[in-house]
Amino acid sequence: MSDDINLGTELVRYDKDPATHVAHVTFCRPERSNALTREMYEAMATALSDAEDDDDVKVVVLRGEGGVFTSGQDMAVAYSWYSGDKPSEPAGKPKRPSQRRRLAYDRWAQSFYHDLYKHNKVLVAQVEGYALGGGLEFALSCDLAVCGRGTKLGMPAARFLGPVLGNLHLFFWRLGPTFAKDLLLTGRVADAGEFEDRRLFTRFCDDADVADETEALAASVARMPADGIAIAKEFFRLVEESPGMANADVVEHIAHAYATNLSFEADEFNFVKVRAKVGTSRAFELRDAYFDRGEPLPDDL
Repeated sequence: MSDDINLGTELVRYDKDPATHVAHVTFCRPERSNALTREMYEAMATALSDAEDDDDVKVVVLRGEGGVFTSGQDMAVAYSWYSGDKPSEPAGKPKRPSQRRRLAYDRWAQSFYHDLYKHNKVLVAQVEGYALGGGLEFALSCDLAVCGRGTKLGMPAARFLGPVLGNLHLFFWRLGPTFAKDLLLTGRVADAGEFEDRRLFTRFCDDADVADETEALAASVARMPADGIAIAKEFFRLVEESPGMANADVVEHIAHAYATNLSFEADEFNFVKVRAKVGTSRAFELRDAYFDRGEPLPDDL
């Protein structure tokens, strides 16, 4: 049964289903193409924190209502981000925000993207319609993503705020320097299909199939053991943040030692236990049925 969590706002919905081990964070502002406000960032942070602490959750799907992921920050309220300084003279004229205020806010805002790729559950982005600005950063920060070929991707704010926007390390790492500079230095919006041959996202599909493909991918990941996911997320991040093969001789044996000594929940596939009961050949058959077709384990196992 799905549990809805009250986030104190109607702009973001969070639900989770212990039976499937999948949670959903949904942006609920379709009339504005799910453009993001500060309130939505805060609600998303609350939802992700809940998922992080919930042992029943293995996968979190990040998505938007109305066939749109998110068009990024809502520019109608963007210039209130740095508000707080006293008005300057003459009275009523807004005061230019101080650099310290800009730095304080931007540190807070950018922390959300870092928290995504550091999250201890598998994050899957359902990328459709638009993934612009912060929406593109969200998609690139998730572990996996299903993207419609007609989705619009880009950092259009570069055309009025300049090309030094967002997490440049993330852009150069995930997009590569050529595409990162292309999008940032032109501010153009590209069709996602342009990136398909580079496998920028985990799955590409027709726009009408994005939701179903995302749910299928999330369900597939949710069959993995929870302990294995938690360990993998830590080591994946360690490897991604290490240049080249640095520390490989240390990381590999430590990771393998942790990953081969898991605790399995009742609904997770424990190959060693199953093989001991039914033999190797039958164990392989049950393994493939569980992971590839989502069939539950027999009651006697």
